[in-house]
Amino acid sequence: MPLELPLVAAGDPGSELTAGQDGGAIVRRSVLPGGLRVLTEHVPGLRSATIGAWVPVGSRDERDGHFGSTHFLEHLLFKGTPRRTAFDIAESFDAVGGEANASTGKESTCYHARVLDSDLPMAVDVITDMVTSALLDADELEMERGVILEELAMNDDDPGDVVHEQFAAAVLGTHPLGRPIGGTPDTIRAVPRDAVVSHYREHYLPRTLVISAAGGVDHDALVAQVTAALEAGGWSAPAGTLPVARRPWDGTDAQPEGVPGLGTEIEVHRATEQAHLIIGGTGITATDPRRFAMSVLSAVLGGGMSSRLFQEIREKRGLAYSTYCFAQGHADTGLFGLYAGCAPGKVDEVATLLVAELERMATEPITPAELARATGQLSGGMVLGMEDTGARMSRLGKAEMVHGELASISEQLERIRAVTAEEVRALAESLASRPRSRVLVGPARR
Repeated sequence: MPLELPLVAAGDPGSELTAGQDGGAIVRRSVLPGGLRVLTEHVPGLRSATIGAWVPVGSRDERDGHFGSTHFLEHLLFKGTPRRTAFDIAESFDAVGGEANASTGKESTCYHARVLDSDLPMAVDVITDMVTSALLDADELEMERGVILEELAMNDDDPGDVVHEQFAAAVLGTHPLGRPIGGTPDTIRAVPRDAVVSHYREHYLPRTLVISAAGGVDHDALVAQVTAALEAGGWSAPAGTLPVARRPWDGTDAQPEGVPGLGTEIEVHRATEQAHLIIGGTGITATDPRRFAMSVLSAVLGGGMSSRLFQEIREKRGLAYSTYCFAQGHADTGLFGLYAGCAPGKVDEVATLLVAELERMATEPITPAELARATGQLSGGMVLGMEDTGARMSRLGKAEMVHGELASISEQLERIRAVTAEEVRALAESLASRPRSRVLVGPARR
């Protein structure tokens, strides 16, 4: 059975948990005063370790006047604390051959580092110092404003990025999930420092913070170090505080307010050699029980060189170099799309093939051979992925913030292998019946 992760106060039943994992790994979880949660997976024999500091706040959580604040914080937390300059932070990891970075999503932000196990105390010290004691200096903010604008300009030069961003906007409409993660040039130019500071103080709290670490890690030592970091940062951690609630989902396919009830077509003209096309609509949520069937569906339809899209569009007809399908799950909705990059004159033919393959999956069950190949592909990929301490760290963080349970690798493999051809067909039917949008980025067609 998966390990349940109850949202309880420190010292309450369920606040200290231990579970064995595949290969002799041990997972432990502690809820500390203030509601902060620490999860570790000790993996015998590993000389590396990865730590992540997670906050369940992303671009969807920004209020009017705060747009872009989440992305700003991702940059600014590396720019210094009362104990360290930006150079000190960078030098700490370079000096031991480690690496540190951060990622902002639509529903969470993570600051992470990978180092040798002997250097993990240093990494924990630096990452927790950044999260609890960021200066958010006014001059550094203005400097990063220019850096972020350059980052957005770089992304805007990539038609692959543009088509995915425009697709999310088309499908999710005025819902906050439809906004770009990094903000827009206008919002980045407009957001004041006071808004960024307010966003930090509102969302970076013990009750929202999750620390996860995997590899050569000592749980008790990590808990002690995180507790000391809270005290050093001046964070209040009163006993009896519950961790923040996880994002809710009503268990249905009903779409939240702001998601359009009709599909749309968008064309963005760019002077590119290829046209970049996505057709699709809403998908399923991150916690939907059908997510394992979605993984199988995606593998069969567009998940590799043996997938239907790759075979029909590239191998049999030579119409595209890259074609695939993708699914993104959020708390209360999701995205599902079919992508192809092709010559501008082939767009209509490729679009017809994309839709035809989705509709074929909705009417005809996949074959036993396809089901076996997809489950093998997913199973192998999952196990190979867990060779990396970063993937194990992320698994812990997402289990805590999103799912409320931690399934072992064996349990996840069982869920994948339990998917039936009829479950895949029924899910494809649901996806094919939804409002469908079409987004094209490329040269103007004559």
